[in-house]
Amino acid sequence: MAPAKAALKLTPAVENEATTETVIRCSVVSPDNLPQHFPNSLVGFDPPMAQAMSLARVPDTRLSARPRRDQGATFQARVPVITGEAVFRGSMSADGLISGQLGANSSGLTIKQRPRCGPNGSVPELTGEITFKDMLRVNGHIAGKVRSEKGTLIVDLSAVVDGDIDAGVVMISGIVNGDVVGRDRVELGPAAAINGNISTRALTMKPGAVFQGDCRMLKDEKDVK
Repeated sequence: MAPAKAALKLTPAVENEATTETVIRCSVVSPDNLPQHFPNSLVGFDPPMAQAMSLARVPDTRLSARPRRDQGATFQARVPVITGEAVFRGSMSADGLISGQLGANSSGLTIKQRPRCGPNGSVPELTGEITFKDMLRVNGHIAGKVRSEKGTLIVDLSAVVDGDIDAGVVMISGIVNGDVVGRDRVELGPAAAINGNISTRALTMKPGAVFQGDCRMLKDEKDVK
C-alpha cells in the first residue's frame, strides 16, 4: 500500500482542489438556486465559468468577411472617351471590359473603362483618326485627327485633344493642342485652352479662354484647305 500512497502524493494539490471544488458545487446546486436571467449558463456551474465555456465553444464569425467572387469585373465604369456615332481608325488602350462584334462588314464594340488614377491618366486613350457625321462629344484624352464636314464636335471640360480638328461647329471647353477648323463657327468656353491656329467664319470667346496662335476668318468653302 506504500507505493499507492506515494502516487497520491505526487498529484498536484491545485488540480485536486479545483476538481473537488467543481464536483462539490455540482452536487450542491439545485434548480431553485440557478440564475434567472442567464440563458448561456450551464446547469450546475458557476455563471462566470458557464459564460466562459459557452463563448469558447461557439466561434465568433462576426469579424470574418466573405471574399468577393468576382473582383476583376466589378468596378464603376467611367464616362467613355467619346460619345456618339463615329468611325475610328487607329490604336486604342482599353483597361476594362470589351463586348460586341468585330467583323469586315459591320462592327460594334462597347468598352467599359476602369476609373483612371495616377500618372497614367495623361496617356491618350485613342490614337488615330476619327470621322463622324452628326455630333461627337470628347470626354477623355485622344490623339490624332477629328474630321466632319457638317458635324458638331464638343470637347468636354475634362477632355484633351492632341491633334487637328476639322468640323462644321466646334465647341471647346477643354484643352486642344493643334489647329482648329470650324467651317461654320468655333466657340470657346471660359476654361478652354487652344494651342494652335483657328480658322472659322465666326469665333466666340468667353472670358477666361486662352488662345495661343493665329486666327484666320473664312469667307467660303474654298478657303478651307
